Amino acid sequence: MNDPDTRRRYEIVVRGRLSTRYECAFDGVTLVPRNGRTMLRAELADQSQLYGLLNRLRDLGIELVSVNAVSQARDAC
Repeated sequence: MNDPDTRRRYEIVVRGRLSTRYECAFDGVTLVPRNGRTMLRAELADQSQLYGLLNRLRDLGIELVSVNAVSQARDAC
């Protein structure tokens, strides 16, 4: 089991506006549409989960713009 204190927050930006139906495809991820892009906010346990999410984006043909680790002290909402 993963320790919640070791989880890291990420902000992943993709090109285009993803509809809310994608929230089901990305369990535990919040979608925030902005100016022709969508930010996915996620709290992930490890690099394996991050790569799994990135692979899912690739498999769906969604264009990746950026991936950023966010400081634990910063509020994701």
